[in-house]
Amino acid sequence: MPLPLPAEPNTSVAWLDLDATPLAVLRHGAVTMADLAGLFDTGFQALGAAIAAGELTPTGPAVAIYRGDPATTFDLEIGFPVAQAIAAPIAVDGAVVVGSQLPAGPAATLSHLGAYDGLPTAWEKLMTAVQAGGATLRDGTMVEVYVTQPSPEADPATMRTDLIVPTDRADATT
Repeated sequence: MPLPLPAEPNTSVAWLDLDATPLAVLRHGAVTMADLAGLFDTGFQALGAAIAAGELTPTGPAVAIYRGDPATTFDLEIGFPVAQAIAAPIAVDGAVVVGSQLPAGPAATLSHLGAYDGLPTAWEKLMTAVQAGGATLRDGTMVEVYVTQPSPEADPATMRTDLIVPTDRADATT
């Protein structure tokens, strides 16, 4: 099941109904914001090795799923959507890739265009719109979909990251 990515960025908040999407991820518990760069670097190296070895076939761009309070500690999953849940953990480069799932149900989404240092402002805009729309976060899950693959050659201004939060109601309005 592919992720719900529109062809064009959502520059204003959009409401949608997510299908459950199987993921192959690396899991990390009790993470802080200061840990992210190292976890992303080593995580995507390991995931890339699993893809190169033919053990993992992504069906869409990379994702990060945050569960908990990003101001303190939270759980993090880094990975890719896949066609079906992986049957068994995959050990690669000292890491273990496991199955997970993007939850089904109502959600709000917003695209961030630009460098990653602008993500906090985009998250604030999305969360404000969720509250203004009369919705609340369903389970504390926040998802980043890295639509544009980062690379040293990439112009940060052209990068696109879609933000998704599962909410408690599908009929919310902005």
